[in-house]
Amino acid sequence: MTSLKFGTSGLRGLVGDLLGWPSYGYSLAFLRHLDVAGLARKSRELLVGRDLRSSSPEIAGLVLAAAEAAGFEPIDCGALPTPALALAALERQAAAIMVTGSHIPDDRNGLKFYSPAGEIGKADEAGILEAFAALGERDLLEFEARGEWQRPAQTLDAVTPYIERYAAFFGPDALTGLTIGVYQHSSVARDILAETLERLGAETLRYGRADSFIPVDTEAHRPEDLELLKGWAAEKRCDAFVSTDGDADRPLVADAEGTVLRGDVIGLLTAHHLGLSTIVTPVTSSSAIERSGIARTVRRTRVGSPFVIAAMEEGAKAGEPGIVGFEANGGLLLGSDVEREGRSLAALATRDSLLPIIAVLAEMAATKTPLAKLVDGLDAGFTAAHRLQEVPASESSPFLERLAGDQAYREAFFSAIGEVTDVNHLDGLRISLRSGETVHYRASGNAPELRCYVEAASGEAAGRLLEWGLEAAEKALARG
Repeated sequence: MTSLKFGTSGLRGLVGDLLGWPSYGYSLAFLRHLDVAGLARKSRELLVGRDLRSSSPEIAGLVLAAAEAAGFEPIDCGALPTPALALAALERQAAAIMVTGSHIPDDRNGLKFYSPAGEIGKADEAGILEAFAALGERDLLEFEARGEWQRPAQTLDAVTPYIERYAAFFGPDALTGLTIGVYQHSSVARDILAETLERLGAETLRYGRADSFIPVDTEAHRPEDLELLKGWAAEKRCDAFVSTDGDADRPLVADAEGTVLRGDVIGLLTAHHLGLSTIVTPVTSSSAIERSGIARTVRRTRVGSPFVIAAMEEGAKAGEPGIVGFEANGGLLLGSDVEREGRSLAALATRDSLLPIIAVLAEMAATKTPLAKLVDGLDAGFTAAHRLQEVPASESSPFLERLAGDQAYREAFFSAIGEVTDVNHLDGLRISLRSGETVHYRASGNAPELRCYVEAASGEAAGRLLEWGLEAAEKALARG
């Protein structure tokens, strides 16, 4: 048995299950899949990046060794944000592997795969698994003889072009007049984020730099992170606070009072600031997406960037303009080029934290409006989300299947909070109640967790509904 599995963000699992042959083997399988699919004809380079968790350098060494074994030129990009690595790979039409577990604890890690065309899709996952299953004794013997990468590899600075991308588009005065607190923790972008904001005219104050990895989640916020933000906000020195998850593909933005913005609110503000009119977002995002009137077209998907990207591509084929994708966790994907005042920002169809952070702050600066008032103007409603941890699929799947398929059980389960009026099976189970409130359960694609998302008429009501949702699910799981 192994904890390794593909989810919404590549392959993830316990470090003990990923170190050694698995990291090497899955990297080798990915590159062989590219060859079989004819996706590596223009470039034989593999760009390798990593986050700051303790196991990432060793795993990156295994990936570099696998690249050489597969006949690719290994290029070490070091520690950098996932979107910076993706941008470099797209520009070079090369493959890439990012070693990261994103927001999950330090005892876990993962591999994110990029073909020369961008993020891999579900068909690519199937191809990688097939190639991994086909690896033989010769591959294992070669791995044992080769071991982890020990020699200096060719290196590439993929960070500078990433920063310049936004410095050139937004300009040196985009954030003039703002003082921004940067929660650094163990984000791989902790210095890059502060440097970029300063390039755009902001003053930054740096907080909370950590020596060990901290699993900051931009969706299910840790109480200790919220407490830190409130404490720094009490100093009354900053107009807003920003941060990212571990590999910097998802943003965290909080207002001057330390109140964290939802990911879909960040996405809406970004779409408004950039003038984007086609929004692609998973079912977990709130009904404010449609209610705001910012988008002319809204496409709903399952959770995960592969599904968002597929729907963005469908929108592009249909001729829909100004395409942007984002998730409730804040990851934003730019599906169309943006032109403004003679400057161009090229599409980047992978989750990015820097663009939505800058766009939200630039909207503040341009309108001279506090962030809290910008949010109030969206009529975004109230949502809440959290998770039950250590809930494996063997427990969450039967629970979700029974809720979906057994009407009597479902009605009894929700009877304490209201009458069920609609059931959405797009991703997990999203229940609408007569009151207008919603409760959405889904199993995480990245970790053994059951996530719960709710929407209600007030913040207090959303908090109570979330508490009920988690407790009710926990009791049902305990009963089996």
